[in-house]
Amino acid sequence: MKLKELWKERQQMVESALAGELNKKSPIDKTLTESMEYSLMAGGKRLRPVLLMAAADALGADGTKFLKTGIAIEMIHTYSLIHDDLPAMDDDDYRRGKLTNHKVYGAGMATLAGDALLTLAFEVMLRQDGVDADTLVKVVREMSVAAGPDGMVGGQALDVESENKQIDMDTMRLVHMGKTGALFRAAIRSGATLAGATEAQLAALTEYADKFGLAFQITDDILDVIGDEAVIGKPVGSDEKNHKSTYVTLTSLEEAKKLAQETADEAVAALKDFGPEADFLRELVSYLVDRNK
Repeated sequence: MKLKELWKERQQMVESALAGELNKKSPIDKTLTESMEYSLMAGGKRLRPVLLMAAADALGADGTKFLKTGIAIEMIHTYSLIHDDLPAMDDDDYRRGKLTNHKVYGAGMATLAGDALLTLAFEVMLRQDGVDADTLVKVVREMSVAAGPDGMVGGQALDVESENKQIDMDTMRLVHMGKTGALFRAAIRSGATLAGATEAQLAALTEYADKFGLAFQITDDILDVIGDEAVIGKPVGSDEKNHKSTYVTLTSLEEAKKLAQETADEAVAALKDFGPEADFLRELVSYLVDRNK
């Protein structure tokens, strides 16, 4: 099955599973549930759960068996988007082509919706079946670290402190490793762990994940300059508006494009010892980088 076909099939599985989880809830507060659903079901690439399943596939397992853990990481990702859009953060008006959560439900309810999705994610994750308890604990710890002060939240904090400042490349890499890269890393490592990866396999997939996250971020910076808002689903030029340093501002547009391609090639090289089961991962990183061309 081709990349886009498999990706679409897995996206649809994620959409259905997410809707099923929300339908199970008997809310204390109806507005909170509506706010959660508004952002969680707003579409998007569903890249993190797709990556989790693809990492398991690369080891010869059936990644779809770990869909429950995949939708949990999508809940964590969605919570981060809701909070990132808040007036006290990036103060964005649109996300995925729709008004941001706080523009519809207010900043207070949006904050609570993000909080609720984060905590619900771990409850959902712990309902993953077909996995022994020790493995599940490893995955929960992986996700917790990735989402917390040593990962995504830490990157967000450094990003807030870096606004309106000229930062160097090393600091920017720390921001992106936490804010963007940590969940990609957790998704791929979790999929590998659930599939029973050896230490060598886990190390190779971790290398791929780190390069993938970097290539994704560089491309995201490029698209913020030259992208089509109707295609990428969010306003272009938001980095400039918020006076943020990016790979484009610290180098140049052409240099950023070159670095994105080099990093994608390094990601593919990390999978040299894997067979055709890892072709989706190989093709995915190349496809994402090609969006900036």
